[in-house]
Amino acid sequence: MSTAEKIANTLKIWHDILERNAMEELDPILADNIVFRSPVAHTPYPGRTPIKIMLKNVNTVFKNFTYYRTLATDDGMSVVLEFSALIDDKQVKGIDLLRFDADGKIEEFEVMLRPLSGLNALAKNMGEKLAPFKDQLKPQ
Repeated sequence: MSTAEKIANTLKIWHDILERNAMEELDPILADNIVFRSPVAHTPYPGRTPIKIMLKNVNTVFKNFTYYRTLATDDGMSVVLEFSALIDDKQVKGIDLLRFDADGKIEEFEVMLRPLSGLNALAKNMGEKLAPFKDQLKPQ
C-alpha cells in the first residue's frame, strides 16, 4: 500500500472515529511522536493521552460540527480539513491541520479557529471540561 493510500485510509478512520466520538480508538492512526497543538494553548501537547482527552472533550463542546472542505499539500503529507461549528451561541470556522508520517499515521494535529469570540468560548468550555485531566495534560 502506498503512503497516499495509507493517508487516505487514516482519514477515513478519523472521520469514523470523530462521528462516533470514539477517541479511545485513535491509537492505530497516531504516530508514536504525535503532537497536538491547541488554538488556545501556546505549549504543544505531545503524546497519545493528551490528544485523546482533548479531542474527546472538544467533540462535546462543538455543536453542528461539519467538515466541508479538504485541501492537501503537493506532496500529500499534510491535509487541511476546514470545518464550521457552534460553540454556545458563537458560529466558528476553523481548520484541522494534519501532518502524516510515511506510514500514513498522524504525527501532528494542529487546530486553528476564528473568530476571537468563538475562540474565547472554546477556551472557557474546554477549561471547565479539562480541569479533571490537569495532571494527564502536563508535558512529559
